Amino acid sequence: MIISGIVTKSVGGLFTVSLDSEYNGKKTVDAHAKGAFKHEKITLLAGDRVEISVNENGELYISKILERKSSLIRPPLANLDYIFVVISCVKPAPVLETIDKLICIAESKGIECAIVITKSDLDMDFAKSTAQIYKKSGFETFVTSSENGEGKEEIYNYIRAKCQERENPIFAFSGASGAGKSTFINLLFPDLALEIGDLSRKNERGKNTTRKTELFSLEALIGDGIRGYLADTPGFTLLDFERFDFFELEQLFDTFREFRESEGKCRFTKCSHTKEQGCDVLRRVSEGEIPKTRHASYVALYNILKSKPKWKK
Repeated sequence: MIISGIVTKSVGGLFTVSLDSEYNGKKTVDAHAKGAFKHEKITLLAGDRVEISVNENGELYISKILERKSSLIRPPLANLDYIFVVISCVKPAPVLETIDKLICIAESKGIECAIVITKSDLDMDFAKSTAQIYKKSGFETFVTSSENGEGKEEIYNYIRAKCQERENPIFAFSGASGAGKSTFINLLFPDLALEIGDLSRKNERGKNTTRKTELFSLEALIGDGIRGYLADTPGFTLLDFERFDFFELEQLFDTFREFRESEGKCRFTKCSHTKEQGCDVLRRVSEGEIPKTRHASYVALYNILKSKPKWKK
């Protein structure tokens, strides 16, 4: 007998799977992964679509991982459809280059990004100027505050609308530790009561209370026939492109969606879009069409990927 479903969390090698149809009256079961996964160096992720088999003793085990639409290292998720990239106005001070790296990773995997700027009540000027950067770059952008509820209804409606467009989509909130992901998710869905950490006074970095990725049923949280999953993910302080192979240099241009209009319009066929005369991207940056911070992130990533030793690729 084979049962199918989606992995929602793992604890000590035991995986919780939300089933497509009931098994012995249950919609959720726990199962171990077959031993061959470890030997084949296959890591099961939250979001994986799997098949579960039942052995002669009636024990359940995950026997097959179905083909993934995508998989991410940071956050550790499979088959993600939408990612809310969270930027804090203050504490921890935002590093837009790191934010842009996360966006590029998602773009390279075909995952739709939306930008969530938190703690707007602490610095509305920054919130508005940052929102303008990402709106101009073509992203759905939300200015939010857990203190006064700003942005709550807009994001709630965005999630509901997207659940109408795709079958059982997976959403994730991701960003720097302490950026306010869990706080805002709690505002959206109080029943979750996610643990919230404090900031380290020494370096103003967030304490990472979310240590593992877990999927929560939107059907249980929203009702009204809304089906899908929501993930709160571990925070991070950097995304190491030198250590991890997120994507190749040749893919970089396409991960900046606002650059695509310049494709084929530069003076030189092999334009790097970093410093060449006659570069259409640079022209659009100088004219304010492309935000300078976004181009600066592109150049930083270009230099990292270009200089990355081949043995690390």
